[in-house]
Amino acid sequence: MNDDGMTTIGLLHPGAMGSSIGAAAQASGARVVWVSEDRSEATVARAKADGFEDVDWLNGLVNQSRIILSVCPPEFALELAEEVCALGYRGIYVDANAIAPATSRTIAELVERNHGSYVDGGIIGGPARQPDTTRLYLAGAQAEFVAQFLDKGNLEVNCIEGDAGAASALKMAYAAWTKGTSALLADVIALALAEGVHDSLVAEWERSQPGLLQRAERGLPSAAAKAWRWVGEMEEIAATFEANGLPDGFHRAAAEVYRRLEQFKDDPNAPGGAELAKHLLPD
Repeated sequence: MNDDGMTTIGLLHPGAMGSSIGAAAQASGARVVWVSEDRSEATVARAKADGFEDVDWLNGLVNQSRIILSVCPPEFALELAEEVCALGYRGIYVDANAIAPATSRTIAELVERNHGSYVDGGIIGGPARQPDTTRLYLAGAQAEFVAQFLDKGNLEVNCIEGDAGAASALKMAYAAWTKGTSALLADVIALALAEGVHDSLVAEWERSQPGLLQRAERGLPSAAAKAWRWVGEMEEIAATFEANGLPDGFHRAAAEVYRRLEQFKDDPNAPGGAELAKHLLPD
């Protein structure tokens, strides 16, 4: 591992959220490296715009990084950790993905079995491009150490008590409400359309629940554009409820709602309200 007098953070992978976390690391004085192999043109463009150093392939990142930060779709979190550990990484591995506490603990065991250190992370908010918009929660013995390399930019970093799974549990509980209820709202509108009572429902909402109508029109387009990323997150949330003996059907259904909206992937013009809900109904 060669830091050249500067702590090197390996970023896997600089998507919209990950690149903003990498930018916070740079603002905090770290050197940020990434791997362009098999990445999309959009990812390459983001990494170049933020000035990250391309080390071409994963082994190069593993060999140079004191800290590795994983920010990827949750369904790939374990696989990515396995790839890193298979290359002999023994530094600090930070998983900041939207994963169940049980998944986080599995990754922790993998990292520690490989003689590395594990920090559990959970991100709340959108990409950290402006102050007071994004919080990264960290848990684990090395959380405070990691925090110093991330907290000087637009990202707010909070270390919480608990070991592997604590930050992930917080993320699961938070997103269970915010993203789960967005899926429910879209599904409710689809039901009203199917039963021919949409206009009557909207009229009642205007009287008694005006916030719902506003959320349907303004909030659901953003949810639709991110639906492709939220399917796996809903499944991780469902697994978290199930592991605690709680009903998990809410979020398994939410996963299906978002699965039906994957066609709007990253679409800045995704519809809201009834126009979006139509896409939940069978053809």
